[in-house]
Amino acid sequence: MAQSPWGYDSDNGPARWHENYPLAKGDKQSPIEINSNEVRHDASLAPWHASYDPGAAKTILNNGRTCRVVFDDTFDRSVLRGGPLSGAYRLRQLHLHWGSSDDHGSEHVIDGVKYAAELHMVHWNPKHGNFAGALKQPDGVAVVGIFLKVGTTPKPEIKRILEEIDNIKTKGKEAPFQHFDPSILFPKSRDYWTYHGSFTTPPCEECITWILLREPIEVSPDQMAKLRSLSKNPENEPAIPLVDNWRPPQPMKGRVVRASFK
Repeated sequence: MAQSPWGYDSDNGPARWHENYPLAKGDKQSPIEINSNEVRHDASLAPWHASYDPGAAKTILNNGRTCRVVFDDTFDRSVLRGGPLSGAYRLRQLHLHWGSSDDHGSEHVIDGVKYAAELHMVHWNPKHGNFAGALKQPDGVAVVGIFLKVGTTPKPEIKRILEEIDNIKTKGKEAPFQHFDPSILFPKSRDYWTYHGSFTTPPCEECITWILLREPIEVSPDQMAKLRSLSKNPENEPAIPLVDNWRPPQPMKGRVVRASFK
């Protein structure tokens, strides 16, 4: 039986995902709202570090739900380690979530603050054999989340992704995206929050160690407009802006968020 298409509209959006994907009502769902006064500083949390091979970048695509960059993950060429993780996790893809205006778009919310967008770098634990195997394990996947805010001193590095957007304007378009080191997207500060959660898209598997970076990176209003110019329809259909592809915060259900900083 084919899974019915999920999306972000009223008829197929986050409030209805659980009808086809019961895990969406699980106890460890993401995103969440982080309240600073409920966060536990954990002095034992190590710094995280990424070593990425720019040659691993392969393609950029518009799948009608997000803009995604795909990396070669057939061996340990681009890895994340340290922080709350044991062992090295391989970078598989990065993608973004964004809003229709600058005052919302991020999935995680920090003390009531929503950012214009949120970038997710998805890594998996090769000890589980392959990506599909990792999805079934609580320590299977690690996602680094980076907030994007609109400002006057945009980070030039994000430009590379946004320059390619003209090549993937419509759903189903894919373009080569070679020689890109995603670590240039990291903010200066390595401070992070961490908690156990899920993918923020169906089937919402609860296999993710989240590493959410405290410091946002800046993008320009023009750059955000570029992201919002993507269409969620194929090129033979009327263009409908791909915007508001975010899931709202989910219940904490007793989980504790730890912080690497005071």
